[in-house]
Amino acid sequence: MADARTIAVPLPAAPAAADRIDPHRLIAFIAMVFGMFMAILDIQIVSASLTEIQAGLAASADEIPWVQTAYLIAEVIMIPLSGYLSRALGTRLLFAISAGGFTFASFMCGTATNISEMIVWRALQGFIGGGMIPTVFATAYIIFPRSKMPIISPLIGLVATLAPTVGPTIGGYLTDALSWHWLFFINVLPGIAVTIATLVLIDFDKPDLALFKQFDWVGFLAMAGFLGALEYVLEDGPTYDWFNDDTVLTFAWVSGISAVAFFARALTARQPIVDLRSYRNRNFAVGSVFSFVLGIGLYGLTLVYPLYLGRVRGYDALMIGETLFVSGVAMFLSAPIAGRLTAKVDPRAMLMFGFASFAIGTWWMTWLTKDWDFYELLWPQIFRGIGLMFAIIPINNVALGTLPPAQVKNASGLYNLMRNLGGAVGLAAINTFLNDRTDLHTARLHEALNSSYRPALEALDNLTAKFSSYGADAHTMALKQLFAMTHREGLVMAFSDLFLALTLLFVAIGVFAVVMKKPAEAAAGGGH
Repeated sequence: MADARTIAVPLPAAPAAADRIDPHRLIAFIAMVFGMFMAILDIQIVSASLTEIQAGLAASADEIPWVQTAYLIAEVIMIPLSGYLSRALGTRLLFAISAGGFTFASFMCGTATNISEMIVWRALQGFIGGGMIPTVFATAYIIFPRSKMPIISPLIGLVATLAPTVGPTIGGYLTDALSWHWLFFINVLPGIAVTIATLVLIDFDKPDLALFKQFDWVGFLAMAGFLGALEYVLEDGPTYDWFNDDTVLTFAWVSGISAVAFFARALTARQPIVDLRSYRNRNFAVGSVFSFVLGIGLYGLTLVYPLYLGRVRGYDALMIGETLFVSGVAMFLSAPIAGRLTAKVDPRAMLMFGFASFAIGTWWMTWLTKDWDFYELLWPQIFRGIGLMFAIIPINNVALGTLPPAQVKNASGLYNLMRNLGGAVGLAAINTFLNDRTDLHTARLHEALNSSYRPALEALDNLTAKFSSYGADAHTMALKQLFAMTHREGLVMAFSDLFLALTLLFVAIGVFAVVMKKPAEAAAGGGH
């Protein structure tokens, strides 16, 4: 007779609860990512349409750059502060305030009637919106299990890099089809939706309002002076010949003195406004260096390509956007591939491949001529898009994915700050490099334009014949045209030198990945 006892039959193991993505949290996180996309997009969306904004607000040439500068200064102050505020207010309240305030400031920017109003609202937009960016990065590494990061990392990496890449394209289309006001009005309805979704769905953590009783105002003011003045120096330094300008020199002193005060407070205050202890983690420190260089590649190349197309090819904002959309397509297509490889490939190898792709794209551009157009720029842009995705995803995981949950919020602010500072330093260096090399090459070309150089004489004769209908002025107009052509060639040569310098930088940082320790498994993630 059969044994009446129940025989235990093994059943398929159920997925561990800790390895599951909560749909409720995923929807909330996607809403946050959309808010981050708006905040990052606004860094670049305005850049393609500054001329139209200048005309609409009757602003001077000296005033209009502050539409960008005010946003960047305010944002760079908020980004490291966001870690403290996220712990004090909680993710739900901080993100709702950031999204709602950003939306309101966007609307007010669109209704501005003079440059003063625009600068005030742009500063508020940058300061409040800056809290969204590091909060999204921190949330990803706190609420999701490590096994799901191949899905989540490409999402935040794609948004962080795609938004500034497509910003000029979107800005050009909006300004051309509607008006510059819609560069800001486009944020209003999505911003309202993100704010409501944040209030309804986010339940990741609890606020700790007691932290406000220990708020380090001295440290905050020192940080604001350090980063805000530094951003101003980097923005205006190339335009006004750096420290030969009294205002730039004054802000440099303000930044330096404030930096000393800030680091003194950060290292001695009982509850510092920014906790620097995350840099004791070797992976985070190294990841921050990579993030800095990535900022140069991300924001620097977003500037260089439009500069070439505008100054050399004479393209308008819309034509530039149509030419440069290739990088965005390459990023979009390569993001899921990079995400899947993160679970299978050593992140150091991915970093090396990513920066090697950057280097191939910039090396390709060293052969640049005045006639390069969409098809000549196609492959360099593809390599750039692939390089961005294969670099930023492992950098995010190396820098933030191995930190304890308690450190992630603060560290995310520092990590994103490094990328933005890399972009600011890169833009300043690129502008200075281009100006200096253009002057050098143009001067050398002018030296060659003498009576003993037959090609120059032939070109001058041909141009004089071309302008013969202008009578006695034909020779003068021919000379002006010849010198303009010479300056253009000098500029193209300067662009070629710049791309060579960027190639060497990307190769060097890629090789640096060899000395990095292979990251251990994450301490953070999964429902904390």
